[in-house]
Amino acid sequence: MKTAGAPISWGVCEVPGWGRQLDRSQVLAEMRELGLTATELGPQGFLPPSPSRCRSLLDGYGLRAVGGFVPVVLHDPHHDPLPEVRGAMRAFRDGDVEVVVLAASTGGESYDAKPALEARGWKTLLANLGRILKNAKEFGRTVTLHPHVGTMVESPEEVDRVLGGSAVPLCLDTGHLLIGGTDPGELVTRAASRIAHVHLKDVDAALAERVRSGELSYTEAVKAGIYRPLGRGDVDVPGIVAGLGAAGYAGWYVMEQDVILGPGDGAGPRENVRESLAYLRGLVNGDRGDGRGSGPGAPADAGDRRSEGLA
Repeated sequence: MKTAGAPISWGVCEVPGWGRQLDRSQVLAEMRELGLTATELGPQGFLPPSPSRCRSLLDGYGLRAVGGFVPVVLHDPHHDPLPEVRGAMRAFRDGDVEVVVLAASTGGESYDAKPALEARGWKTLLANLGRILKNAKEFGRTVTLHPHVGTMVESPEEVDRVLGGSAVPLCLDTGHLLIGGTDPGELVTRAASRIAHVHLKDVDAALAERVRSGELSYTEAVKAGIYRPLGRGDVDVPGIVAGLGAAGYAGWYVMEQDVILGPGDGAGPRENVRESLAYLRGLVNGDRGDGRGSGPGAPADAGDRRSEGLA
C-alpha cells in the first residue's frame, strides 16, 4: 500500500489568507519523523520551482514527490489551459513526479463559491480534458481530475458528467466528494476502474450538510474542523480501501486532512497525521475496527511502516 503525505495537512494551501503557513523545513521534517517516505508537492512556492532542486531538497528528508495539485480553468472558451498544463507535466516529468492532479478551477481565489456552468462551458471543459489526456502521453504522466468543493466539478451530477463525457481518470478525494454530495464508497463500487489516485480524508457529515445547504462556507467549515483524523468522521474508509483493493487499485493513498492554522497552532497537524497513519496501519494489518476510530486508531510507532508496506 503506497502511502504519502500532503502539505495541506499542515495547513499549507494556495488560497490567499488561508491561516498560518508553516515553513517547509518544519513540515518536511515532521513528515520524516512520522515515517512517511513520499509527499505531494503542495502549492506553488512551497517547494523550489526547479525540478532538480525540488528533488534534492526532498531527498534530504528521505522523501519523494508523487503528485501535485494543479488548479486550472478548463471551462472558459476564451482561455486555453493547455500551455499551463503542459508546463506542469514537463516539470513533473523532469522531477519524476507521477501524478498531475487537475482541478477545474472557477478562476477565483477561494473555494467558497462557484458559478453555474452552461452547455458551452461543459463542452469546452470536456474537450479540454481530452486534449490534456492526449498531451499527457508525450510526458508519460498520469493525469487525473479532482472533484473539489468550490470548483466546476463538485456535485454528483458534475462528477457523472465528467465520467460520461470524458476518459479522464479521477482523483478520489473521499472528503471533497462527500462534502459535494457524492458517496465516495458508492463511486468506488461503480467506477473503480476510473480511479487513478486517492486522497484519503475523513469528514464530519453534519458540517458537510451545513456546507451543502449554504449555512456555512467551505472555509468556515474547515475552521470548524470538518476534516477529522481517519476513523473519527463519517467516511467509510475501511470499505473504500477494501473496495479499491478488490478492484486492483495500485496507486497512491495520500493522507490529507485540510486545516487552517492560527498563530498559536503547533503540534496539532503532526499528531492528527500520526493518528491517521496509525488507523491506516490497522487496516493494512486486517483490523477494520468499526470504521469510526475505536479499532486501529490507537497510537502506533511510525518508524517500521516501510516493512509493513506503508511507503
